[in-house]
Amino acid sequence: MTESRYPDSIELCEVAPRDGFQAEDEWIPTEKKIEIIRKLADTGVSSMEVTSFVHPKAIPQLKDAEEVVQAVQDISTMKMRALVPNVKGAERAIGAGIKKLKLMLSATDAHSLSNANATVEEAQKKLEPIAELAEKENVNVGGSISVAFGCPYEGRVTEKQLYPILKRYQQMNVQEVSLADTTGMANPKQVHHMLQDLQAAFPDMTFSMHLHNTRGLALANMAAGMEQGIRRFDSSIAGLGGCPYAPGATGNVPTEDVVHMLEEMSIKSGISLEKIIQAAKEVKNIIGHDGGSYMLQAGPNSQLHDKVESQNKVN
Repeated sequence: MTESRYPDSIELCEVAPRDGFQAEDEWIPTEKKIEIIRKLADTGVSSMEVTSFVHPKAIPQLKDAEEVVQAVQDISTMKMRALVPNVKGAERAIGAGIKKLKLMLSATDAHSLSNANATVEEAQKKLEPIAELAEKENVNVGGSISVAFGCPYEGRVTEKQLYPILKRYQQMNVQEVSLADTTGMANPKQVHHMLQDLQAAFPDMTFSMHLHNTRGLALANMAAGMEQGIRRFDSSIAGLGGCPYAPGATGNVPTEDVVHMLEEMSIKSGISLEKIIQAAKEVKNIIGHDGGSYMLQAGPNSQLHDKVESQNKVN
């Protein structure tokens, strides 16, 4: 029997307060955002992307970033990070109390131009002052690459397309990079080969994954990632989320679905399945919808039903 390459435990970063909320057109009151963050922290979530310090005109839903971050500083059981697009955003985030910044780049020029109004090289150059500021302020920085497996404008992305981006990140002293399947174009075989190649080419870099469930393959891709040694993944309660600049993008892989899969595989996440399903139901009620959660539709395997005594069959 082949020895399993699955881990004993992994770390999930909850991204609904940023990636999920940014996709909502209807204003979510600040107090409701804070309430949701606290509910999620109570489930055992140990890492969270709580907001993004973008210009309010770009994403009005996150214009209350400072207020949200400052209101949850007392949650000592959870590491908090924030997405920052530029130095101004980084300064705001650090001022609000954020200790880890997340940078964002696209794998292709077409997506970068639609998302950041700049080519990949131009966008990455603009991130260098953020890394310098973070080092000066003793704040951690993680990188990310959107559409890392496939771009809705340019198609499939190859490993070699990511090399110059990752090398530039290394030069910026960013050693942790999230590979994002922004529009759900990845498949498990591709994930396997991509990670195998990147980890061989960049052995000192720590990779994580940010998966969207656009075509129903997020959990399968996560399993492929775990087999290749990935131990950090992003997920979003109730499957909320979706890039505003990615055509057809749906929500992130639902946190409750991930926790259920992990429990069935005896892999620890530190998150209570019962509590995260209940939190997902409450978040769905607050937001008004979910993003395609199997746990909210079918429930966990442990949720058994009354036995059917007999059936009337028509011949």
